[in-house]
Amino acid sequence: MTAKKKPKVYITRKLPDAVETRMRELFDAELNIDDAPRSVPELIAAVRTADVLVPTVTDRIDAALIDEAGPQMKLIASFSNGTDHIDVEAAARKGITVTNTPNVLTEDTADMTMALILAVPRRLGEGARVLTDKPGEWAGWSPTWMLGRRIHGKRIGIVGMGRIGTAVARRAKAFGLSIHYHNRKRVNPAVEDELEATYWESLDQMLARVDIVSVNCPSTPATFHLISARRLALLQPTAYLVNTARGDVVDEAALIKSLREGRIAGAGLDVFENEPAVNPKLVKLANEGKVVLLPHMSSATIEGRIDMGDKVIINIRTFIDGHRPPNRVLPGR
Repeated sequence: MTAKKKPKVYITRKLPDAVETRMRELFDAELNIDDAPRSVPELIAAVRTADVLVPTVTDRIDAALIDEAGPQMKLIASFSNGTDHIDVEAAARKGITVTNTPNVLTEDTADMTMALILAVPRRLGEGARVLTDKPGEWAGWSPTWMLGRRIHGKRIGIVGMGRIGTAVARRAKAFGLSIHYHNRKRVNPAVEDELEATYWESLDQMLARVDIVSVNCPSTPATFHLISARRLALLQPTAYLVNTARGDVVDEAALIKSLREGRIAGAGLDVFENEPAVNPKLVKLANEGKVVLLPHMSSATIEGRIDMGDKVIINIRTFIDGHRPPNRVLPGR
């Protein structure tokens, strides 16, 4: 009896060693050792020969690429929570199943969101640079130097009260913030009671009344520039905006204008509208202490990445064994 042929799995980026080792044990896996982003021609060659494609959020898996897939390509097992980089409808038309890795990065992303909620009003980036950019020039403690804003007792408005938004709310409540949120629908009453959360059906009304805005909704056509120039104008001049979701949820040009004109107090961004490019105007604002910028690292923990890899492997094995993978993404979701 001959051994069952291993499925050919093409992995677009470098994954943690433990994940790659397991991939090689289970599948005929082609790794990306140098972690260089794959070009469109490389991806086309991959989908023409591989049984399974394992992309990440940096890979654009659009309809044109999916149309190039050979008949053997039946699964796109994304190493990501979001799937806005994949044309799920085009994959379904081609008979290709799409999976993701949900419920893994909630706590890590919420931790970093809370870090930015602290960093921006308390001017952590500016304070750190005083010691590193001009060593020896710090004159010591002063009663009126490097004053920031207290967050205890302030109102936070969470845009998107899903798993991550709820995890952010729990952390924020522990820091003494009053929880407000806007969502497509209200959360479970028990969760509302636990968080003492106020639900706003109108996003506009909520934005005008909170001190900190935390963007935690997914990127969809409906959320593109959800935080628009008009909505940024609703914020109080003492308000701060934090975005750890997706860059295109916020109108970045309008945000820059609001920050430069002092119409909001500051922002903390882990995501950008044209990643990996970062608008030089944002960098200038960061140097001026008006914004804290991070390189899309909210979910970057060793534990989180390994957990993601485990989910990818489970999705592939389940699918290859002829069953519905646990994290299948359906068109329109």
